[in-house]
Amino acid sequence: MAGLTVVAVNCTLKRSPEPSSTELLARQVLDELAGWNAHGELIRVVDYDVRPGVRADEGHGDEWPLLRKKIAAADILLVATPTWLGNMSSVAQRVLERLDAELSDTDDAGRPAMVGKVAIAAVVGNEDGAHKIIADLFQGLNDIGFTIPAQGGTYWNGAAMAGVDYRDLDDTPAAVARVNAAVARNAAHLARLLRDNRYQPYDDEARESAHRTSDRRRGWFADVGLPGF
Repeated sequence: MAGLTVVAVNCTLKRSPEPSSTELLARQVLDELAGWNAHGELIRVVDYDVRPGVRADEGHGDEWPLLRKKIAAADILLVATPTWLGNMSSVAQRVLERLDAELSDTDDAGRPAMVGKVAIAAVVGNEDGAHKIIADLFQGLNDIGFTIPAQGGTYWNGAAMAGVDYRDLDDTPAAVARVNAAVARNAAHLARLLRDNRYQPYDDEARESAHRTSDRRRGWFADVGLPGF
């Protein structure tokens, strides 16, 4: 099984080394991905000086280009965020805003830079909001070009106003563990499919060239008498 590369961005508001429930859930998903030969690193975004903006590099000490380079080299992006006031963290929102620049970064076939990469999500909090957050994350990530796998989001919400954090639990809830496993399994499966079968070119000239190549290949199969041609 060919190896895959994963980058997980922890969008907690807490700087290292402060404990983070978001980091715990993200690491659990990374552990599951490792079982499918998908390995990578976990980045705590607030440890970097990521400037506001929608360009690939906002200059003046902006450290987003360091993170962007890692994301660009990965097959799978995991966005992990806490729940604040029922929404994703401001850090997660900033990650989406900075990724928006990738729409204008295209390859020779006109495909945006993130097309062909897989995105998954992990949300944690002691208040409701996970479903909305995952929906918002997936809409934004898909708009940028990422592909979302089946059941690609995992989450944990504690009881309302109970004040118990995910990292305070003695054990991982069985339901969360099952979903973590499904997220990893489906993400790795989809990433391998996309790596071996790229999306069609967006550019008309490149698309026509790809079609001509495909037609020639079909003609060769027919000439040698393979079934179905």
